[in-house]
Amino acid sequence: MYHQHQIASKFIRSVSRGRCVPDSVQLQYEGWRAPKPPPPPSDISTYRHNFMITKKDNVEHLTTMIMTSYHVLSCLALAPKDNKRKSRSRCGYKRRERPAQAMRLRVPTMRTLACVLCWLSGLSWLSGPVGAHGDDFLSRAYENRTDPASRQLYDFRKTHPKPIGLFALSSGYPVEIRETNALNSDLLMNRFFLDNILHFVSERIPERVAAGKGTAALGYFEVTHDVSQYTKAEVFTGVGKRTPVSVRFSTTVQNRGGVDAGREPKGMAVKFYTKEGNLDLLCLNAPVYFYKDPEYFFSVVHGTRRNPRTDLFDRTMRGDVFTLRFDAINAFLRLLSDSGIPNGYRKMDVFPIHTFEIYNAQGEKYFVKFNFRTLQGIENLPSDEATRLNGQEPDYYVRDLYNAIAEKRYPMWRLDMDVLTFKDLLHLDFDPFDVTRLWKKGTYHTVTVGRLVLDRNPDNSHRVTEQLAFNPANLVPGIAGPKDLLFRGRSLAYPATQNHRLGSNHNKIEINRPLYEKNYNRDGDPPERDNMKDAPSYYPNSFSGPVPYVDAARPKEQIMVYASNAVDLEDPAYFYNQILQTDDERDRLANNTVDFALLTAPPFLQRRVIKLFSWISPDLGRRVALKLRQRLAAPPPPPPRVLRVANCSAAGDERDCDRDHEDISYAEHLFHY
Repeated sequence: MYHQHQIASKFIRSVSRGRCVPDSVQLQYEGWRAPKPPPPPSDISTYRHNFMITKKDNVEHLTTMIMTSYHVLSCLALAPKDNKRKSRSRCGYKRRERPAQAMRLRVPTMRTLACVLCWLSGLSWLSGPVGAHGDDFLSRAYENRTDPASRQLYDFRKTHPKPIGLFALSSGYPVEIRETNALNSDLLMNRFFLDNILHFVSERIPERVAAGKGTAALGYFEVTHDVSQYTKAEVFTGVGKRTPVSVRFSTTVQNRGGVDAGREPKGMAVKFYTKEGNLDLLCLNAPVYFYKDPEYFFSVVHGTRRNPRTDLFDRTMRGDVFTLRFDAINAFLRLLSDSGIPNGYRKMDVFPIHTFEIYNAQGEKYFVKFNFRTLQGIENLPSDEATRLNGQEPDYYVRDLYNAIAEKRYPMWRLDMDVLTFKDLLHLDFDPFDVTRLWKKGTYHTVTVGRLVLDRNPDNSHRVTEQLAFNPANLVPGIAGPKDLLFRGRSLAYPATQNHRLGSNHNKIEINRPLYEKNYNRDGDPPERDNMKDAPSYYPNSFSGPVPYVDAARPKEQIMVYASNAVDLEDPAYFYNQILQTDDERDRLANNTVDFALLTAPPFLQRRVIKLFSWISPDLGRRVALKLRQRLAAPPPPPPRVLRVANCSAAGDERDCDRDHEDISYAEHLFHY
């Protein structure tokens, strides 16, 4: 394309000097006929013309028309009697073949006509396929080679070809155009500047203490199987019923701006907007948790975050925090295995961790574990590929989810329930409420409830992703909730952190509002909505305020769960010996252990990890020791390749410094990428 532009510029310069086009660049013009393209995708708007061509094709055809127009008309202009035969012959015709009318036209007139014709040709090109329906600056080729996330602003422009309205201050005052330039003005009298700068410096809200980096999507949950014999929850009754949902995906360790494909648990929190209130299910991509003592929460978060002095992620801290508590070993092994880095949020199973008590309309209760099974298939990333993606596309998970929904490849999960009856609890040889282990096979049966479908991206990320507030205690009638101590601790911690981040009225923020809301909460941080208007503000009262209902089916018996602090390595051993079925999987787990926790850890911590893993399986301990010995004996990695800049202090001008790397033009840089 650049070569053709150079030819065109040489041609125009030659015409301006009174010369004709050289034979090497003369082009035959028999009318501008665009090549017939393949049919456009269904989501591309119909263009004004019956053909579709790319912007590159338009540039080529426009160049052809300009060159041909100049060639024909300029040759006519150079044909009068006073011109020499040399000029006429170079134009491609003999003296007797020149048009008679051209001899009566003056050269300036013919050049003017040539300029007008070329200008009209360019105008026709701009108003043609590329200029049709808002696509005057980006062609179909752009749409074909970019993803929906990259085209978000372009798609907005196509949807809104004109400005969406007049610019106003946050108070509604219309902005006058001269106020948008603060140069040489009194800033304290510039309402536009004051309104923007005062809002800008306070627009950030506190980041989540955990799961800070995330994204969100909207959709629905559809009941596909009748489970009314297990629960009376309205959200799960009635085959075909659809309930709107909001879902937030997140990493658990990274701060905002971190990488997606790190070796850390991935979260998926689902908020169901039911007629009986909001139901929140907070899930992880592993079926077991790292601890069952709620006091361990802050230690795990601090131990997996950055070193307080270096502000770097620290292998020593990771290895120490996970090996001092034996109940964390089961989840730790799964994190170090292939499933520790899923290939995006769409391709992982997720689990709400706890054992939930549910009951039906007759008051019969059951104990279930919910499982969201991905219908996209489970895929994981090897460590080296995850490292490459973290450098090339840190937001790989976010982009993958956004593009899938935008391209109507809607992510879906099947919701299953593993069910135990109350009588089953009396015959188990393990604690079914222990969140750090799995239920044994053969002790339960599984039923399917429905499917979760995500079919919309949020219009605004902050309004949804950052303001979504979840609470494990947000339950509905028919789901009594978990009975373990960890659930009680989380039920206290989550609303406390939401109050800190979003204020005491975080449940009145649009994305968190239930379908039905009448209570005695008043005032507090905005938004307050109608603040219950003039209704009584205390309960009980004698003046027709909201009243509670009676749930006749709610079980009368209360179950108390007492957790054991005994060391149980049965489940980690089962995972290593049974779930991991090949030597390659076990070797990768050993490699990941060294990279994630041991490579720069002190020797006593390395010995502790090897000893602990040997208790789980002697084979696992040997593999980790061997991989660690090999890595410590290997030479250090080479330093990164750099582009050195010469010392410019003596030159006085940075532009005079020599550089070791090749200098390329801006146009070549754009064309290359």
